[in-house]
Amino acid sequence: MNVGEWILIGAVVVLAIAVIILALKSSRQNAGSDGLTQIAETQNLLTGRLSQMADGQVAAQARMAEQLQNQERNVSKMLEERLADVTRRIGENLQKTSDKNAESMGELQQRLAVIDAAQKNITELSAEVVSLQDILSNKQVRGAIGQTQMEDLVRNMLPPGAFDFQVTLSNGKRADCVIRLPNPPGVIAVDSKYPHEAFMRMISAADERELALAETSFRSDVIKHIKDIADKYIIPGETADSAIMFVPAESVFAELHDRFPMIVEEGFRRRVYIVSPTTLMATLNTVRAILKDARMREQAHVIQTEIGKMMEDVKRLDKRVEQLGTHFNQTAKDVEEIRTSTGKIIKRGVTIENIQLETPAVEQPVLKGLIPEDETQPPRLQ
Repeated sequence: MNVGEWILIGAVVVLAIAVIILALKSSRQNAGSDGLTQIAETQNLLTGRLSQMADGQVAAQARMAEQLQNQERNVSKMLEERLADVTRRIGENLQKTSDKNAESMGELQQRLAVIDAAQKNITELSAEVVSLQDILSNKQVRGAIGQTQMEDLVRNMLPPGAFDFQVTLSNGKRADCVIRLPNPPGVIAVDSKYPHEAFMRMISAADERELALAETSFRSDVIKHIKDIADKYIIPGETADSAIMFVPAESVFAELHDRFPMIVEEGFRRRVYIVSPTTLMATLNTVRAILKDARMREQAHVIQTEIGKMMEDVKRLDKRVEQLGTHFNQTAKDVEEIRTSTGKIIKRGVTIENIQLETPAVEQPVLKGLIPEDETQPPRLQ
């Protein structure tokens, strides 16, 4: 029931009170038995009308309560639907993230299995190094072996697209391998070098003189490789500011760090880092972690974008709930004011019912001031 209907009910009640007041005034001026009878009939009629009005008011209150319940159910349903939609979207995003993490873990396990297999192969190759001396005496074959070993390690450790073999740079030099990382550091060149002859002369020297000559030759060969790599494969603006020199023999790598630390320091100074098969695996594992982190950052950006959109939806929902709460507060205030008015009307009706009609000569306090002194006498009720 809207406000207009309540106003109409109030007008009817006021009209009824006015009729009662006029009837009482008329009863004071008619002392005969007919007047009393008519007053009694009028009182009964007004009592019936007041009862009907009370019943109508109760029905109107019931309808209004039902309307409020319907509105509350509709609002609750709308909130549940919105919350269910938000929950569904969050669940989908979490499920996608979980699937991607599971896929990454599966790839990691596969890569670890490949690493284990490669490590086993390297161990077997190390055990057979003596039988390969004749093969390694050929420079071309030796270079092909180092290149193949390096390529196998790179293929096994890195995902496709993160590396290329035999890449020609802008200066016309061809690198054995380039590893593509996000900037910084960018593209890192890897070159395979195997100073086999000098190393073999050094370990097979018969006296101190031969050993000194072999060490000088070995030191000179390795430093020359370092300088060549620094000059050819470190290009500002195109590659990273460092490069990698791959030594395919663990024994050569160990000898460098054990007896020739100045060569390693020269490599550091020229930003050329010497690695063996084992340390190259560790380096490639770090590179793979960097690539994975870059991909995760890209995915995190997507997730942040979706969460930002979800937060906008939640803010709009909160604003609409706030508006709905304002409407509820206004409705409650209107209902309270209507109940206050109806309470006053009921009290006045009770006061009118308690008027003593047997003493018309005494002025009733309740009616004093309600009827003007100069008001003309209304027509008698039929």
